[in-house]
Amino acid sequence: MRNKKKYLGKRILAGIIDYSLVLISMFTMIYLFGVPNNDGGYSIEGLPAFSVFVIWFFLTIGMEQLFGATIGNILNNIKPSSITGDGLKDTISLSQSIKRHLLDLIDMSFFGLIGVILISNTENNQRLGDLWAKTKIVEV
Repeated sequence: MRNKKKYLGKRILAGIIDYSLVLISMFTMIYLFGVPNNDGGYSIEGLPAFSVFVIWFFLTIGMEQLFGATIGNILNNIKPSSITGDGLKDTISLSQSIKRHLLDLIDMSFFGLIGVILISNTENNQRLGDLWAKTKIVEV
């Protein structure tokens, strides 16, 4: 039997919140540590450029490991849970979190259309990252 609770609106809002925080943080780092370039913007190179990855990692994977959900998920009362052979575990592993977020770019392609289609048409309402990680979203 299909789980009809997709939490689509909450998931979209959570994604907007999370990636807005990531982008704001990244632009701030680029502005603070970058150097003006020929295009009128800023460029960041070397070790400070790695901070962009660190920000993304902390705000997505790190938050899930520390608090069980990202900031956007917490604000929307949803969280990822592991799907195991014997049912649903409450927490997800580090490797599951990494898998979930490595595919965010694909899931959010075409204004999130790929993720919405998958959520609407998979047995556990999973996006591509959730399918790979064997996770699903539940309400807290």
